[in-house]
Amino acid sequence: MQELICIRCPMGCKLQAELIDDTLFVTGNTCRRGEEYAREELTCPRRIVTCSVKVQGASEPLSVKTESGVPKDMVFECVAAIKALCLHAPIAIGTIVAENICGTGVCVKATKSV
Repeated sequence: MQELICIRCPMGCKLQAELIDDTLFVTGNTCRRGEEYAREELTCPRRIVTCSVKVQGASEPLSVKTESGVPKDMVFECVAAIKALCLHAPIAIGTIVAENICGTGVCVKATKSV
């Protein structure tokens, strides 16, 4: 049995979850999102990656984030790949600065303009 705190809504339900032979058992959730969160955490946990990147021609770094979650075991690999990007100003908010980061199929977007 694994204990989790659901982050899908502000309730922060304390979940107890167990996966036995592809059957998920969850208690403590007050909505269906808690069960979905527990399934994801037990089978393929994913995380949004936020980072900053140096930009040629800009006085400050550019904040970026992945459009969706990347596999949790690839977070540090993705951060290293994002930090290695060589970007040039100007960059508008929402611009995709990297596609398919580390083969995950996830794009990286600028979260501000520089």
